[in-house]
Amino acid sequence: MNNAELKKQADRIRHAVIDVSVRNKAGHIAPSLSSVDILVALYYKVMSYKPEDPLWDSRDRLIFSKAHGCYALYAILADICMLPKQEWNDFYTEKSTLLGCMERRVENGLEAGCGSLGHGLPIATGIAHGAKLQNKDYKVFCVLGDGELQEGTTWEAIQFAVKYKLGNLVIIIDANRLQAMDFIANVLDLDVKDKIRKLKGFGLSPEVCPGHDVNKLARCMNAAKLSSASKPKVIVAETIKGYGLKCMENVPKFHFRIPTEEELSMGRSYDEQPG
Repeated sequence: MNNAELKKQADRIRHAVIDVSVRNKAGHIAPSLSSVDILVALYYKVMSYKPEDPLWDSRDRLIFSKAHGCYALYAILADICMLPKQEWNDFYTEKSTLLGCMERRVENGLEAGCGSLGHGLPIATGIAHGAKLQNKDYKVFCVLGDGELQEGTTWEAIQFAVKYKLGNLVIIIDANRLQAMDFIANVLDLDVKDKIRKLKGFGLSPEVCPGHDVNKLARCMNAAKLSSASKPKVIVAETIKGYGLKCMENVPKFHFRIPTEEELSMGRSYDEQPG
């Protein structure tokens, strides 16, 4: 895909997330929307995988740690035919087996269940360490929310990854500045600069990237994937929670909430019918 096509694809996935979620009354719309461009960049430009062979041993692995915000991942896996399209269209109804908080189904491209936040990076670190011990060439990507940086398990995993020089691990932080109930700064008084300073203190070199510029994200991720550095790479994607629906952008109450017709009438932040 060229730059324009990749941008259109991101808008298509965003459109699908909103329409399926609102129609089926699936509530975690806002945390799903902040990661759309991250996941589109990964699946359509960066990661190596074979939709026809989901258990291909050399595939890159994605551990999606903020598993409650998995709607964009479902939409993408349906689009690339790793997940039955009808399962996605019926998501959050009795006709679908997909859960609101993603669980492991490797045959459908879902590498891990991470319902309890703070578990995704330890899982990704273990997979990356195992790959290194076995001289496997695949990369491990982990997408986590910035609220997860409050979890001790996240920092334990970072220390382990640095000590064992896991250069095959790419950590992508969906930095939308919000967690379930409020802005992160109101909970632990941490902004993006604080996070970057802490990450550097643990021996990492985080790169900040605009989280809704899918082409810049793809360039950052590809550079991280191809890097020969012997430590994990970290991309801090500055995103907006609820990006795409004007009524819920940066609004804490929309962590798990279906917008009303009046709220939806405020419009979308992209082409309503992406071609």
